[in-house]
Amino acid sequence: MVNFRRNIRRRELARKRRQLTQKLISERTGISPITLRKIEKGDAGVSIGHYLTMLAALNLAEDLANVAQDDEFGRKLQDAKLLGANKKGGKAD
Repeated sequence: MVNFRRNIRRRELARKRRQLTQKLISERTGISPITLRKIEKGDAGVSIGHYLTMLAALNLAEDLANVAQDDEFGRKLQDAKLLGANKKGGKAD
């Protein structure tokens, strides 16, 4: 979830770099300004369709694949921790 929020925050920067206001994006997409603010905060309660619509308005729809990208480093850390617990007498699966 942290990775998702971080990637969405980058979209806020993309909007600002393009000098597009939330109001303009709202008008172009039909998404309310309140929902756009929630999107830019990474609110998990917003439908994925709204996220995709915003990305499309910024010509970044292909970035949706990156938003859901596997957290390889985090997975390796978790695996190492789980393996370490097994070596210390933890439960083995």
